[in-house]
Amino acid sequence: MQTRKLTIACPQCGSLDISYSCSPSCCFNHVCGECFTTFEPATEALGKTVSGAMPPQPLPEAADPTVACVKCDSTKVYMLTDDELACTACGAALRLVLNEIVPG
Repeated sequence: MQTRKLTIACPQCGSLDISYSCSPSCCFNHVCGECFTTFEPATEALGKTVSGAMPPQPLPEAADPTVACVKCDSTKVYMLTDDELACTACGAALRLVLNEIVPG
């Protein structure tokens, strides 16, 4: 099952011009290139697993949006549908949540 790169709409203006501005060892701070709102995405487990999920091709760039899997902490989390994510490391089915929203 093919996945696609993670896309996140800005919770303030809806723009898809989102950049990851930190490193996983620190935090998951993202910033909107349109209104400069910052936020931190996280995941919630959906209580099921996805088998055979493959990372997207090409893989995301370093500044592309990213999030950690709530089950295994891997950042190999990609989109299956607009509402469902999959961790290709552990197979967890996930939902995206946004925290620490600070309007720009």
